[in-house]
Parts: sequence; C-alpha cells; structure tokens
Amino acid sequence: MNEKAETARSNIRNFIAFRMFFNARFYYPVFAVIYLDFGMTLEQFAILNSIWAATIILAEVPSGALSDIIGRKKMIVTAGILMVVEMLVWGFAPTSNLDVLFWILAINRVLSGLAEAAASGADEALVYDSIDEAGKKDEWGLILQKVTRWQSFAFMVALLTGGILYDPDAMTHVCQFLGFDLLLTQQETMRWPIFLNLVTALLTLLAALSLRETRNYQSNTNPISSKTAFAQTWRVAKWIARTPFALIVILAAATIDSAIRMFITMNSEYYRQISFPEVAFGIIGAVIALQGMVVARISREMTERFGPNQNFLIISFITLLAFIGIRFFIPYFGVVFSMLLFVAMGMTGFCTSFYLNKTADKSVRATLLSFKGLALNLGYGGIGILYALLVAYLRERPELSADSGMLFQVSSEWFAPWFALTFIGVLIFQLKLKAKPTAQK
Repeated sequence: MNEKAETARSNIRNFIAFRMFFNARFYYPVFAVIYLDFGMTLEQFAILNSIWAATIILAEVPSGALSDIIGRKKMIVTAGILMVVEMLVWGFAPTSNLDVLFWILAINRVLSGLAEAAASGADEALVYDSIDEAGKKDEWGLILQKVTRWQSFAFMVALLTGGILYDPDAMTHVCQFLGFDLLLTQQETMRWPIFLNLVTALLTLLAALSLRETRNYQSNTNPISSKTAFAQTWRVAKWIARTPFALIVILAAATIDSAIRMFITMNSEYYRQISFPEVAFGIIGAVIALQGMVVARISREMTERFGPNQNFLIISFITLLAFIGIRFFIPYFGVVFSMLLFVAMGMTGFCTSFYLNKTADKSVRATLLSFKGLALNLGYGGIGILYALLVAYLRERPELSADSGMLFQVSSEWFAPWFALTFIGVLIFQLKLKAKPTAQK
C-alpha cells in the first residue's frame, strides 16, 4: 500500500472516531432539565442557547477560511481542545452563586460554539482531500455511509446512557447491584453525563491528533492575518455566486433543514401531545438514532441512482408528507411522521455533503462547507423568529392562550404550508438561475 493510500485509510478511520465522539453528547436526553437543575431559569436557558448559536454563526465561515489557509488538521485539533475545555468548564462549574454560574455557562456555550465552527467543514475537507490524493474520491459516498452509521450508533448509546446516568434512582440501583451501599441525589448525578462527555472529549482530541495532514498543507508557512482570512472568505463567496449548482444545493439544504430542525427541537412536546409518556422519549430517540444507520445506506444509493434534482424532490416530498401527517396529532401512530422528518434531515445532510465535496476545489472546500453551515444556522434562526411571532399572534386567541397544548397543535399546522411555499420558492429561483448566463469558475 503506497503512502497516499495509507494516509487516506488512516484518516478515514480517525474521521469516523472523531465524528462519533464529538457528536455523542450524553447530556442531550436531559439538555433543558440539566440547566434547570443547575439553577438556571428557562429564560436563561434560552439566552445561553442563543449565545451558542450566535457564536457558531459568527465563527463558521472564518474558521472554514482558516482551514483552507493553514490546513485542516490544525482546525480539527483546535475543535478537540475546545471540546475538552468546554466540558471542564461545565463539569466543575460551582453552583453556589447563580449569577457567576450563568457567566461560566455562557463561557461554556461560547467554547462549544467555537468547537462546532472549527470542526465544521475541516474534518470532511481533510478526508476528501486524502482520498482525492489517493485516487479514491469515488468512494466518498461509501465513506459518508460508514461515518453516518457509526455516528448514529454512538448517538443512540449516548441517548440511552445519558438519561440513566442522570437519574439518581436508577444509578442508586446500579450502585447497589454492584455492591456499593449508596443513596444518590440529583445534585450528585446531574454532572455524571458531563463527566462522561469529558472522557469522550479526550477521545475526540486523540482522534484529531491522529489525523494526517494532506500534502498540500504539510509544509504550509503562509502568514496568518485577518486580511488573508477575509480575502479567502470573499473569494469563496464570489465562487458560490457564480456557481449556480453549489448555490442551489446550499439553499435547498437550508430550506429543508431549517423547517425540520425547528420542529424536532420541540419533539418532546409533540410526543406528549400524541399520548406518549416522558419515559418513552429516550427510547424513541434511540430508535431514531438507529434508523440513521439505514438512512445512510439509502442516501448513498440515492446519490448513485438519481441526480441532485430528483433527490431534492424525493426529500422534499418526504418532508411535506411528514408535516401534513403531524398536523393531525394521531395518538401513538403519529410518531411515524416525526421519524420521517429525521429520515429527510439525514438524507439532506448526506446529499449536501456528497454534492458540495464533489463540486469544490480543494483550495476552497472547507470554506464552502462552512458557508453551508452558516446558511443552515441562519435558516434555523430565521424560522425560529418567524415561529415565535406566529405563536405570539396565536396566543392572542383566548382559547389558545389558556391551553399550551392546543397552542402547540395549532401552530404546528403552519409547518406544511410554510414548507410548501419555500419549496416552490427554491424551484422558481433555480429556474431563474438556469435562464441566466453564468460565469465559468
């Protein structure tokens, strides 16, 4: 096996490990609850999440530009270091002074957002560059399938494990079964998912350090400046503007992803409205994570059999069908429509990564993927504001203001028409782009 092939094989293996450990967050099943138990209010929880989202939006594209200038591995290692510090800050945050705690958690959210931005695009770009140099870029679909399968498995384990670790009664029984006579409290177990994530953060950093930089960056001595990063960002922005295919892929992904993500962030309320007890939420999440393994294979076959337009239509049809089904709030069976949303989101992520990596030149690949991340987060933020305005408008009706469950149901009816409208908008925009002459890249 030659050096380039060995580098590609090693990078694929460590890329899978990096994605698994970076995304398997054991606190996800109790994400909102854990902040409340730390002493935060719902309003503070919302502010902290806004800080996280704003950090990603501001850092996403600059981090991609830096990755294209100084090399991908440096940014991936930076992401690993930031994740370790992020977990240390949260895991050992004192709870005696709630005002101080809020600012410590704000620092944690900034670190988390910076880690997300640093990793976004750089990890995919490094691996794609590796297989391109080894003459194996046609295997990219198989690699994405394998990554998604293992990432879904790790996420499933995290969902099942995190909730158990957080539950003091469950952990008391586990300790007693192991021979330890302990009676645990919520204050003692609420940090356990975070400490376990500290372990996976260290494994994430180890995987990042084990990656091998591609040849075009191994001897990179380019000076780093804000001017250089801005020039790279502007160059890629112009490249996207004159490359209709890349622009449409990003726009279509943002349209589908934003609507789906907005709804699935409220999934627990949807499950409650279709008669599922809270104890079932983690199990449903684990089943959906397991479903991701199957979706990865289907997505790869879609990219091999159909063109981008056909795949966009298929994914959009699944999304619209799911939103139409959701509006009826069918007891128990309604979970199928929620699962369809996850299918569509998984397919969107897979196809977007597949097409953008195939389209981009190696000198702009990470920056382009960061523009994709920026578009997705802006789309999510935009629809979040629109949904908040919709809820505020509906709340003026007396029968809805007194019943939060009914308010949620009525507001959910708007997802299907909104998605249909934006879907048509993307199609019209694509037709207009095709009708105009475009510059060659």
